[in-house]
Amino acid sequence: MIFDFSIDFVVEVIPSINVKTFEEVKERIAKIEPHVQWCHLDVTDGVFSKHPTWNNPADLARLDTKLNVEVHLMIQNPAEVIDDWLVKPVKRVIIHAEVLTEIMRSRTSRWKLDFNGILKKCRDKEVELGVAINPDTSWELLNPYFDKADILQVLTVSPGPSGQQPDWPAMLVKIKHIRGACRGCIIEVDGGINPDSAKETRDAGAELLVAGHYLFTHQNIEKAIESIRHID
Repeated sequence: MIFDFSIDFVVEVIPSINVKTFEEVKERIAKIEPHVQWCHLDVTDGVFSKHPTWNNPADLARLDTKLNVEVHLMIQNPAEVIDDWLVKPVKRVIIHAEVLTEIMRSRTSRWKLDFNGILKKCRDKEVELGVAINPDTSWELLNPYFDKADILQVLTVSPGPSGQQPDWPAMLVKIKHIRGACRGCIIEVDGGINPDSAKETRDAGAELLVAGHYLFTHQNIEKAIESIRHID
């Protein structure tokens, strides 16, 4: 066993906001703000993911919240837009290893420029940087980021709408592999999180659990958050 978690171990629950307009972003933040410290904004570009979401960083200047904001950039060109997203209240940006790897295969020098440039810009702004992989991507693609990224994210469903169902056996194996290879890494899991999957995911080695559909379809969002946060 990699971890010996105590009973009633408390994980960090990060509500995921996957919507089409900034008004919906604000509405959902208002619902969760009293109950959590972080929120997770899904951002797509119509290329890396065809699913449309709100994606205008200029709107963040109008976002009055005490929450730490994590922005998941499911986009093809993070290096070209990263400056726009390093604004208050963003505290963490997540980019995808698949995009960086595609660059690496064609032009290694550009990969170094893109990733190191993004990392430096995040460090200069005191914003954390995470690296994510899609469900059909090998966990080994995260190897180059073990000692560079602040967190590693396993996306358990394809970039797209909330409510998709993960292949949990395969995803849990992936999480365990990452934990075994990098015991000091912080692992975030995004997709399909509910009280049952939260326990399995935590036991596999994840500390940060991003939940959307389960929370926002629950009759009592506070109870829904607590049911994930406190798992036996």
